[in-house]
Amino acid sequence: MTDYTTSDNLSGPANAASSSSSWERSVLEKVAMAAIEEQRRARRWRNGLRMAWLGFFALLVWVGMDRSKPIHQESSAHTAVVEIKGEIASGSDASAEMVVSAMRSAFEDPGSQAVVLLIDSPGGSPVQAGIINDEIHRLKALHKKPIYAVVEETCASAAYYIASGTDKIFVDKASIVGSIGVLMDGFGFTGLLDKLGIERRLMTAGENKGFMDPFSPQTEKQREFAQSMLNQIHQQFIDVVKQGRGNRLKETPEVFSGLFWTGQQAVSMGLADQLGSLEMVAREIVKAEEIIDYTRRENVAERLVKRFGASIGTSMAHTLKTMPVVR
Repeated sequence: MTDYTTSDNLSGPANAASSSSSWERSVLEKVAMAAIEEQRRARRWRNGLRMAWLGFFALLVWVGMDRSKPIHQESSAHTAVVEIKGEIASGSDASAEMVVSAMRSAFEDPGSQAVVLLIDSPGGSPVQAGIINDEIHRLKALHKKPIYAVVEETCASAAYYIASGTDKIFVDKASIVGSIGVLMDGFGFTGLLDKLGIERRLMTAGENKGFMDPFSPQTEKQREFAQSMLNQIHQQFIDVVKQGRGNRLKETPEVFSGLFWTGQQAVSMGLADQLGSLEMVAREIVKAEEIIDYTRRENVAERLVKRFGASIGTSMAHTLKTMPVVR
């Protein structure tokens, strides 16, 4: 019994030491494996990011090569078409950048006998329209080719600003034409804020810096300033229309009031020249029935480049904050 008791007492500390050593080894193994797995994850992520960037740059190169190709080379006699559809604004398909680029290609093609602007737009930016109108006059004089406007549904405001620079305007009898005017819109919430007991705190340097703020009252002086600016832009619009339409325009007090008319009325008022479609103009006016579209549109690849580029940038910014550093 004594021997057994002595043996048990001696083995107890040894077993405890062995158990402790085994536990420490197990913890160290887990820590080591976790570190190795973290390194693998970081390496996979870096490789994935490199592949993503490689694909992104390959797409950029492909888009650049695609856009650098001439649209038409040594084409036969045809009618060149450039569409202006939707809002005329920077960044849209009907922006000055897109339309002017397409018009240049159309005029420069030796096979194009005339250029037709196919318009269906409610208007937009007077700046974008002004750039396009100026380029119409420059390209006409440079290439000695006629340019016509063919209206589908609508040719209003900034769209008519553009059309007035062409040699002739063709419309459908039910088209909407005109709206020669300028507007600046917004809202005022000062009365509502007073009723709700809300105080607007706006700090500016310059007494008129915040005069378009919807939560601040507008003074008579500010209103007059805005109106004078609108009047000046309106007069620029009127001058462009008068220059473009010349003696064909039958001026009345309503013509420049911002009203719009049907295509049939527009012809009688001199805002348009005659009824006609794109096919009719190509066949009977240009005498080149083949129609080639030069319109520049943002293609799928360009959309992917923009969206992918934005998402990659956001992802990288987030990752740089959260990514573990493995040394």
